[in-house]
Amino acid sequence: MTDTLAALPASVSNVFDTVTGRNPHEPEFQQAVHEVLHSIAPVLDRHPRFVDAGIAERIVEPERQIMFRVPWIDDAGRVRVNRGYRIQFSSVLGPYKGGLRFHPSVNLSIIKFLGFEQIFKNALTGQGIGGAKGGSDFDPHGRSDAEVMRFCQSFMNELYRHLGEHTDVPAGDIGVGAREIGFLFGQYRKITNRHESGMFTGKGVQWGGAEVRTEATGYGAVFFAEEMLAARGTSLEGLRVGVSGSGNVAIYAIAKAHELGALPVTASDSSGYVVDDDGIDVDLLREIKEVERARISEYAARRPSARFVEGARPWEVAVDVAIPSATQNELDEDDARALIAGGVRAVAEGANMPSTPAAVAAFQSSGVLFGPGKAANAGGVATSALEMSQNAARQRWSFGDSERKLRAIIADIHGAALDASERYGRPGDYVAGANIAGFERVAHAMLAQGVI
Repeated sequence: MTDTLAALPASVSNVFDTVTGRNPHEPEFQQAVHEVLHSIAPVLDRHPRFVDAGIAERIVEPERQIMFRVPWIDDAGRVRVNRGYRIQFSSVLGPYKGGLRFHPSVNLSIIKFLGFEQIFKNALTGQGIGGAKGGSDFDPHGRSDAEVMRFCQSFMNELYRHLGEHTDVPAGDIGVGAREIGFLFGQYRKITNRHESGMFTGKGVQWGGAEVRTEATGYGAVFFAEEMLAARGTSLEGLRVGVSGSGNVAIYAIAKAHELGALPVTASDSSGYVVDDDGIDVDLLREIKEVERARISEYAARRPSARFVEGARPWEVAVDVAIPSATQNELDEDDARALIAGGVRAVAEGANMPSTPAAVAAFQSSGVLFGPGKAANAGGVATSALEMSQNAARQRWSFGDSERKLRAIIADIHGAALDASERYGRPGDYVAGANIAGFERVAHAMLAQGVI
């Protein structure tokens, strides 16, 4: 956590004190809980029955936390051991739903923050799915296919007992793409002797996956930016767009921004960023990052109009729209001030909680449209729910049909967040609006189903 958290209203401060007391070394989780509690305080004031039913106290505590050892053997014959997680936060709206992240930074705090965010993100989609997240501190980069397969099989040897199409439906996230999903699903099928297509999303289109699932998170972030701008009577046409990251979300955000007439000019990885004033060449970026798995500097080496800036983040580049799509807390207050000075009009979070609290406050106090991740990057999980529907009905939808459904869901999310912000006296505050709209849907279901 990179900022000091603001004081909370008295109605929720005791809930946060309990969270920090029970989870003392989990800053990311505390940050995510703080943001939601700050937003929903007026909801609790208006609806005392939520207070009487202990909704806030229950919603911040996972229904189930699973941690396990993942032993595997590398290509040199050495035994390796990683740690696996699955945090099943809320199933009140449907089966647990959320991705798996394989990255060295993964720890309990990060998985819990992601799972907590997933509750409200999934509720906003209106798709009848609960919230969960999982993963491991395993790093698939630099590992052979055989090593990744052995790790995935060992990971699933434990996790399978907690999954199922009516129980918990994982998907991919950072470090978990089509290769990893294939190995994970294959081992689940082998162990259970069941071909439950709907118990894993993000599958290959040839074996049960949905069109647009790969593109959905990046597309959705751009659609959300477009919705925010449209609410102010403008569009993406002709605007410069800054994107961080160079993974799945960033690549397809760049692609969709191009398609809608904008000019995306940046991409990044942990080594630095590139800026291309002629517009990022999506095909070249995909070749370098998805096929060659090379560093982002290679893009500038092959593209005369681009330059590479080592060890820096792209937020010093003047843009009209920013789409942070790398990782949590990647954009701090100084970055926000730089973007504001450069004339940024809108920020749509492609990653989960990529902006620190001080950065969010800076954007909002400067009148910048700000779409939080639980709303702006909900396209991925929304399309995962569509994949589940197709699997259940043994159907296949076209790319065009799937994209139209995705766009309609993002428009609905934008509308719900905007409406909630207005109902609670904070018009245009998409952070409060998204938190409130998602919380209300979950809280009413929790109230109806009793204290469980």
